[in-house]
Amino acid sequence: MNFIRRQRYLVDYIISSMLRRKGKNLGLMLVYSLIVFMLASVMLFTHALKQEVGLLLHSSPEIILQRMVAGRHDFIPASYLEKMGRIRGVTSRKGRLWGYLYDPSVKANYTLMVSDEQALAATEVIIGSAIARARGVVPGDYISFRSFDGETYSFQIKSLLDHETELVSADLVLLNSKAYHALFGMPEGVYTDIVLSVSNLREVPKIAEKLSQRLPDTRPILKQEILRTYDAIFSWRQGILFVLLAGAIMAFVIFAWDKASGLSAEEKREIGILKSIGWETSDVLHMKFWEGALLSLLSFFIGYLLAYLHVFYASASLFEPVLKGWAVLYPQFQLSPSVDGLQVATLFFFTVFPYVVATIIPIWQVAVTDPDAVMR
Repeated sequence: MNFIRRQRYLVDYIISSMLRRKGKNLGLMLVYSLIVFMLASVMLFTHALKQEVGLLLHSSPEIILQRMVAGRHDFIPASYLEKMGRIRGVTSRKGRLWGYLYDPSVKANYTLMVSDEQALAATEVIIGSAIARARGVVPGDYISFRSFDGETYSFQIKSLLDHETELVSADLVLLNSKAYHALFGMPEGVYTDIVLSVSNLREVPKIAEKLSQRLPDTRPILKQEILRTYDAIFSWRQGILFVLLAGAIMAFVIFAWDKASGLSAEEKREIGILKSIGWETSDVLHMKFWEGALLSLLSFFIGYLLAYLHVFYASASLFEPVLKGWAVLYPQFQLSPSVDGLQVATLFFFTVFPYVVATIIPIWQVAVTDPDAVMR
């Protein structure tokens, strides 16, 4: 109880001491919070994007089978569905038709895909929300695409894709099989790729191995590989931002070290007076430890709270173009709040711990000096 009471008195004294030098402390806190805000915003936004992609791809097929010709992706014949035979563990398999179509009016590529789940007529399409915003259209309006032979086809917009899936469906257009063949001129009896669903996820690598043996000219792509690719892309973009922020971080380190280690004459005189009235060296060290801890902790929580609000309630507007990466069709979506404890601990360690240590070393050098010498 005596120890707790002693620390409480120290904290009371530290707060009053910090208020006497509020200009210096507020300036340091402002810069400190700004650095934490920028780093935490990048970490939170990247982690939330990875989580969102993982949730959206949760129901996607476990294996995508592509045919390779001369090392490039080519159309796969429908007969491959029979050639692969019956594979234990595969619950369903089907061919997909999709492709890319450039729209010169918005200077962007659309992803066109034949939908088996939606009942679409040959003149109807379902489009992503980003396309609707870029073209200024709503359900019921018409949208035109130019086919491979220069013909223009008009389609009525039946509806928009769910806003919650906009991260992966911003540039997606769902259409009828007949309309797809008219736009791309693909022959009948071929698919873009084949997708397979597997009941037991532990069997996916073995099934992929069997597919490679039975169909040597194909390449199986696993869902886990797609997730790892997204993870690598977002981590790479996060690294780019950290490199761009490296200059600001180094400036903060120099600024914080200078403020923490460079004691003013007034602070040295204050320590000398405290020593002369009976304070021990350990008391002075405890006092400055609490001062550095309070300042750094308060700055950390302010910066992290602002970053949380910036990412999950302001759509991370400062870093959105870099981390999303879309050139023209930017998706608009609300990220679900998601915090990684390891990231918080890492950020806390590299922002709070160095500053607290930087305050102890110069204080110890002054605290062990004779009070008379310090005051003189």
